[in-house]
Parts: sequence; structure tokens; C-alpha cells
Amino acid sequence: MTSTSFSVASVNVNGIRAAYRKGMGQWIEEAQPDVILLQEVRAEEKIAADLLGDQFDTFIAPSLIKGRAGVGVAVAKDSTKIGLAPGAQHTIGLAQQEELVDSGRWIEVDLVTASGFPLRMVSAYFHSGQINDPKQDSKMRHLASIDARVRELLSRSGEGGPQTLVAGDFNVVRSEMDIKNWKANYNKTSGVLDEEIAYLNGWVDAGWCDVVRTLTGPTPGPYSWWSWRGKAFDNDTGWRIDYHYATPGLAVRALAARVDRAISWDTRFSDHAPVVVQFEA
Repeated sequence: MTSTSFSVASVNVNGIRAAYRKGMGQWIEEAQPDVILLQEVRAEEKIAADLLGDQFDTFIAPSLIKGRAGVGVAVAKDSTKIGLAPGAQHTIGLAQQEELVDSGRWIEVDLVTASGFPLRMVSAYFHSGQINDPKQDSKMRHLASIDARVRELLSRSGEGGPQTLVAGDFNVVRSEMDIKNWKANYNKTSGVLDEEIAYLNGWVDAGWCDVVRTLTGPTPGPYSWWSWRGKAFDNDTGWRIDYHYATPGLAVRALAARVDRAISWDTRFSDHAPVVVQFEA
């Protein structure tokens, strides 16, 4: 990549303490992301910040339910391409009074590129849900709240406000290309239901860009989540549920995307792989 580009990695770490025990630090050292958007952190801000180290400015929105969820944004302090905006603000949650189960699922941080391009980075962790269960009701209510916010962010980006990247674990596929076993799961499993898919596709119809799909084209995957069970990882029986959704002014700056898939099942630090996008600064 060019020296004028910056990288944004989004990854569900499945517990940041466990991830570091399994080699997350080595991945950061090798990948050298300028920004990391974290989901399912499952730790307080100090614990996460200590693990990530002094090389990052770290913002964490922990879940109010101990041991659950948690999202974060980590910005490399030594990056010459992107950094915190002057007087940077960070916003936690979608509403002042959100449901307890919705806590630790949304955080926004204002950044600016070296060229002065203002950005808002959002790390998001949608509910996984469970069909015919109250968990699915919580998921659908949360999706409705997210819908209102992403449409507001899109509107502001067209009115001279910052361009926005909403990235993270959406726990929903968009189409048959995003899941290996489509027929077995379509309208039978949470994450593959028409009423969930309608939200993701509706945002694209409104003007958001699914950056990875745009860059990779209409091909299966690239998958970013595989069950720990059986041979799912070895057989690449995966789901594409980790996304980078960008407003138009940022989407045109997207240069390349990749999934940092581990070389083997036993070298994974999470059941998700980091999804990395390179943007022109």
C-alpha cells in the first residue's frame, strides 16, 4: 500500500484477555493496523488498554453485564496517517437509556487523517440472537435502534459532517454469498433471517457501502467467522458477518480489503478473523 494510506482492522476478539493469551499481540505486531475496532472485549477499559499497550489511544465501552459484549476503538499513537481529532469526542451507546443487554455494543470516536479529512469511527457488536427466543426480540429491537443511528450518520455525512465507518460483528449475513451453508440456515437460523437481512441491505440501498463486498466482488465470502466445533475452519465452512460499512465520501477512498485468517485451527486467537481495509488518507 502507499505511504498515504491507513488501515482499519475490525475484529471480534472473543474476550481480549483470552485473545492475548492466544497470540493477538503477535497479530498486531505483524499487521500494524492504524486503527483497531474491537468487539466482545469482555473487559474494563483499563484492562483492555493495558493489554493493547502505550502505543494505542484506547476507548472502551464495556457491557453493564459482567463478562458480556464490550466494544472499543484503539488508535495507533505513532501513526503518521490518522489520529484523534483535536478535542476528540467519544460516544458510548445509541441512546441515553438503552436496554441493559444493549450496553457495550456501540462506540463512536472522532478521528482525522493527516490530510485533514474528518472521520467518525464506530465499533459495533450486534446481538447474535436465537430464533423463537426472547434473545431474538432483543436483537430486532437493537437493529431498529441501529437503523435510526446509521441513517442519521449517513445524512450528516452529506451535510458537511464527518464521513463515517461503522464496522464490527453484525451477526447477520447479507446474501447467499456470505455463508457456506445457506440452504440449511436460510430463515431457520438467527443471522440468516429475511427480517434481519433487510436492515443490512436497506442501509446499502440508502447509500452506505459494504466496502469488503464492493472490493472483492460477487464471490463466496470472504468468511470471517467459523465455529470452533468440528472441521468448520479447516473446511472453510464460514460466515461473513464482520463488516466495514462506509459513507460515500469514505467509501471512494477504500483501496483494498483482506481477512487475516489464521494459518491453522490451533493458531486462532478468536473464532473471528480480523477484517482489514486500507483507505487513502
